[in-house]
Amino acid sequence: MMILPFKKILPLVTMAWMLFVAGCSRHTALHKSILTWEENFNQTNSFDTTRWSKIPRGKSDWDKYMSANDNLYAMRDGKLILRGIRNIDTTADTAHYITAGVYTKDKVNFGFGRLEIKAKLNGAKGAWPAIWMLAENGEWPDGGEIDIMERLNFDSIAYQTVHSYYTYHLKIKEPKQGATGPINPAEFNVYAVEKYPDSLVFYINNKKTFTYPHVQTDKQGQFPFDQHTYFLLIDMQLGGSWVGNIDPGDLPVEMEVDWVRFYEFNHKMKQ
Repeated sequence: MMILPFKKILPLVTMAWMLFVAGCSRHTALHKSILTWEENFNQTNSFDTTRWSKIPRGKSDWDKYMSANDNLYAMRDGKLILRGIRNIDTTADTAHYITAGVYTKDKVNFGFGRLEIKAKLNGAKGAWPAIWMLAENGEWPDGGEIDIMERLNFDSIAYQTVHSYYTYHLKIKEPKQGATGPINPAEFNVYAVEKYPDSLVFYINNKKTFTYPHVQTDKQGQFPFDQHTYFLLIDMQLGGSWVGNIDPGDLPVEMEVDWVRFYEFNHKMKQ
């Protein structure tokens, strides 16, 4: 057996150690995180309005049926219930369908750390539940969008995606901007994202689906995610160009949210 001189071994050991440290740095950040915010939806009559607001109606596919109708919202067995239903009273609201959604805009926002949401997504043709984040002080798409979970119809997969000026206006798809992961539609699943200064890392049931990195480029807006804090949106959506037509026979449909937890990285990161 050949024995290498110490002077030749030392550089190899040093390089191996550097690679090991680099590979472990992200895990170290997670291990040094602390639970700084959680929502368990233990209220009896309504969600905590100091943290959450109902999402107002808009003109996009995702929010064109949003409604403050109390029949769409419920607290049941320590869970927040968000419904999508056929609208039977078009005198008060002319929309054929109405849906529920809540967000933490102007109340709670999240920086570097790991955000987890445990939810059950009941299926329907045309159902499009989503859990996602937008920049608290940034316009779309420049401020970025972080889609922690989108599910279509009765799918047994969930989509996780990022959007920005770089991906939307410049239509640059490298690095890969999204992935899918398997879910159990009959059970609660945990959806998560970790936000670092140099990357976003996505998980479903603690299995990593993909990483979106900050890359060196002269193109605008590739990684705005280190420049903003983000608020959380949770909503039951119906219909649209992506998910397709709604089958009213499948309604009402519910999205059940068990809890939300945020683990802040406690070593110094500039936000």
